[in-house]
Amino acid sequence: MEYRFSLKEQLFQLEEKLLKPEIRISNDELTNLLADSFFEFGSSGKVLYKNESVGEMNLGIVQMEMSDFEIHPLSEEIVLTTYRIYNAMTEQHSLRSSIWKLIDGRWKMHFHQGTKVTS
Repeated sequence: MEYRFSLKEQLFQLEEKLLKPEIRISNDELTNLLADSFFEFGSSGKVLYKNESVGEMNLGIVQMEMSDFEIHPLSEEIVLTTYRIYNAMTEQHSLRSSIWKLIDGRWKMHFHQGTKVTS
């Protein structure tokens, strides 16, 4: 049980890191956190791909609060995370999910989706 708690905390911290403005505009940080095959279905309706160049992803500055964070292990090396986000800048709520893969000993985000919902 301790393994799952530490895994949940580790993935929570990685998800939180991706919400920080300084991380979202850093090519180096995004390259380290996102798998080469990363793609996203954004809550804006845009589809983003890492291979289109991290520098052109334009993730933007956000002020988001995460809640209801859960992990759903799919295998020892693949985990689905789910949570809610409140974006204070747009006053919008969304449901989020990410697939994380353990690649060369490091967790990297392979897929992410945000879906707008009413509060």
